[in-house]
Amino acid sequence: MIYDVLIVGSGPAGITAGIYAQRANLKVAMFEKNAPGGQLVNYNEIENYTGFKKMAGYELAQAMIDHAYDIGVEVIYEGVTEVQDLGKIKKVITEEQTYEAKSVIIATGNVPRRLGVENEDQLASNGISWCAICDGPLYKGQKVVVVGGGNSAVEEAAYLTTLASHVTVVQNLKELTADKKAQDILMKAKNVDFKFSSVVTKFIKGDQGLEGVVIKNDQGNEETIEATGCFEYVGMIPVTEMVKDLGITTDYGYIKTNEKLETIVPGIFGAGDVIEKHIRQVVTATSDGAIAAQNVLKYLETLE
Repeated sequence: MIYDVLIVGSGPAGITAGIYAQRANLKVAMFEKNAPGGQLVNYNEIENYTGFKKMAGYELAQAMIDHAYDIGVEVIYEGVTEVQDLGKIKKVITEEQTYEAKSVIIATGNVPRRLGVENEDQLASNGISWCAICDGPLYKGQKVVVVGGGNSAVEEAAYLTTLASHVTVVQNLKELTADKKAQDILMKAKNVDFKFSSVVTKFIKGDQGLEGVVIKNDQGNEETIEATGCFEYVGMIPVTEMVKDLGITTDYGYIKTNEKLETIVPGIFGAGDVIEKHIRQVVTATSDGAIAAQNVLKYLETLE
């Protein structure tokens, strides 16, 4: 069987593309290795998605995938390892089998960047986390550290102040860079302090997991912060390993597209946080999905 379009990824961009493709009566399927929703499931609250005043990220993700299911979008729960261009036919290779399609939309999003310091790998998921909404309750009444000063770090730190006994925010700059509203909410918490112009240099590993975080400030002074949990928010890395041989990514791994979300390979499109763009928000991801699907339709017409 040859699909009209295969979508790799089921975050807001991928789901929206799937909905638009299904409504256009295309033979479409969407791949997901883990849980649908992409990074949405990691956010405690979403307040800037039009029509929803405030809701948990996982709730919005669930509403989106339910919409796709309800109209019949096929979801294949397999991890994609490679996308091949064979001209008018594209191959999507997973860990289980190979699928063929006339077009492909890459909407794989990003994964959290790691710090790359001592004991980080050993303590991953055993003291170090990249998702406060997922793991925050594990540290109720305990001391935790949040690394970063952007929107994700500040919003999740505010959430953690409702659970942890104390939250220390470590930021490599002299100030936070998150939106003013997010900063104001965090500043109102009485159980938070800040270490500015500082970076994490080491995690202290104990018998039960994380015991502390070693930081160094711009003066070269080191300090050990007692903590049983650490949440890292220091940027994202695009998930594009499966298209690395197609020549469609930047030096940083993001997919290069034009305003139609076409790559330089005819029939292969990009959408959402995985593409080279200025703003990465839920609303721009869904917009990308719609645009990509509409231009897939126009591309398919050229094959007839």
